[in-house]
Amino acid sequence: MLENDKIVLRAPELTDLDLLFNWENQTKLWYLSNTLLPFSRFDLEQFILQGNHDIYADKQFRYMITHKSTNEVIGCIDIFDFDAHNERAGLGILIDEKYRNKGWASESLELIINYAFNYLKLHQLYCNILSSNKESLNLFKKKHFSEIGVKRDWVFIESKYHDEILLQLIRKN
Repeated sequence: MLENDKIVLRAPELTDLDLLFNWENQTKLWYLSNTLLPFSRFDLEQFILQGNHDIYADKQFRYMITHKSTNEVIGCIDIFDFDAHNERAGLGILIDEKYRNKGWASESLELIINYAFNYLKLHQLYCNILSSNKESLNLFKKKHFSEIGVKRDWVFIESKYHDEILLQLIRKN
């Protein structure tokens, strides 16, 4: 497990099924994972049970963000598009609405950056954030991610195109 004095990042468990089902089936969040169809409980259960938990094989891993003292699940943070050869991966984070703006995303991001650079030995991390998502843009910039590009009219949400910002963090030697 990855942890600090406030949070633990751990693998998904069957006890997380209802929460994952809720998050994955909120249509307003589908753009985050390019999803167009709902997930069934069975699909999510299989994701938890069948995942071999090998980032090198799966090229991705989801960590559940839990409050260290209460074990409440706060959100999740994903490493995706893991590329061992080029030493890079994407990051995505979701904090449940009732836990937002309390520093949990920052704590989680710091843990995952340290893990990616010091354990996985990645050279760089990147993320894609809607230009309208100022809170997430500020969060990643505070963690020293640099804006390296804008994908114009990249995401179609509610009958409108939105720009997506590409941010990158390169490990310092």
